Amino acid sequence: MASLTRGVLFVHSAPRALCPHIEWAAGGVLGVRLSLDWTPQPAEPGTYRAEASWQGAAGTGARLTSALRGWAHLRYEVTEEPSHGTDGGRWSHTPELGIFHAPIDVHGNTLVPEDRVRAAMENPETMALELELALGQAWDDELEPFRYAGAGAPVRWLHRVG
Repeated sequence: MASLTRGVLFVHSAPRALCPHIEWAAGGVLGVRLSLDWTPQPAEPGTYRAEASWQGAAGTGARLTSALRGWAHLRYEVTEEPSHGTDGGRWSHTPELGIFHAPIDVHGNTLVPEDRVRAAMENPETMALELELALGQAWDDELEPFRYAGAGAPVRWLHRVG
């Protein structure tokens, strides 16, 4: 039996025409009929934002990310909390950068594998850039205005059935 976990789907900006497709794709992964509360995204006029907290089997965050990948003009993040025997994760997507993934610990810290740190240390001239890449800094920089614009927005809890 898979470990249960929970997480959040943050759709930071999506064109209106894409909103029902996002609900359909995410609902298919979560096993529920999904109807999100879409609100205007002030950081990019003409787009909308929504959030949904979810509960499901470990790996659901990766499946949500896969279901949403490839759509132009979509900014989103998916988080998954660690569960018994499984690291958590954070997936960030922007149209310009694509998908970033990093494992996260029980405190929400991004985990950078030892081999990646050692590889970054090999060249002191590029070490800071390599570590910024490992931490997803470019994604954070691009998404921060969209996160801030969503502060105080409603969150809905979703529970996977079965």
